[in-house]
Amino acid sequence: QVQYVASGGGLVRPGGSLRLSCAASGSTFASYNMGWYRQAPGKQRELVAVISSGSSTYYADSVKGRFTISRNNAENTVSLQMNSLKPEDTAVYYCNTNPAGAYWGQGTQVTVSS
Repeated sequence: QVQYVASGGGLVRPGGSLRLSCAASGSTFASYNMGWYRQAPGKQRELVAVISSGSSTYYADSVKGRFTISRNNAENTVSLQMNSLKPEDTAVYYCNTNPAGAYWGQGTQVTVSS
């Protein structure tokens, strides 16, 4: 079973930055499109950003211009650089394939608050 271990979350003030990382198990990581997702309290999980196996990227309108997704196939990791953070970015962030598989991992909490 594939495993995702997300890290890098924390408490940050509005306008601040965080870099999230996700380590994935499995030997076929490079062949998958990977995504970052988030779930805020009381809301459904939403797609934030995608990076394809060929490193093309997609961003949700709400984060475009502020977040940058990247991947390192040699280390089976996908990262999310988050700048100019807003309170509405507060959520638990997860990585998964895109489309998402059934296993989500524990995610990492991001809280943006003054």
